[in-house]
Amino acid sequence: MERIQRPTATRIISALVDAGLVSREADAADRRIARVALTDAGAAMLRITRARRTAYLARRLERLDAEQLRTLERAADLLDLLTADDPEPGLTADDPEPGR
Repeated sequence: MERIQRPTATRIISALVDAGLVSREADAADRRIARVALTDAGAAMLRITRARRTAYLARRLERLDAEQLRTLERAADLLDLLTADDPEPGLTADDPEPGR
């Protein structure tokens, strides 16, 4: 997926917990597993961030003419086709440990 090391993920999650954006709880059955969930504040920030990104992209797309928009749509269709059967996006055939 994002291909980050476990200590890096732990540090990032700790910062998100400190900011009140996610909660973290140990799994009852396996203490090695931490369950991470968005808090209400995290969900609100995610909504705001996505709305801003969507608005930004909409403004940028308005600059394109009809032919450019058709080209972009065809490119998106091709990307969908290329990734349709990809079980784990981001991995390549030469990755030594798929799923990590």
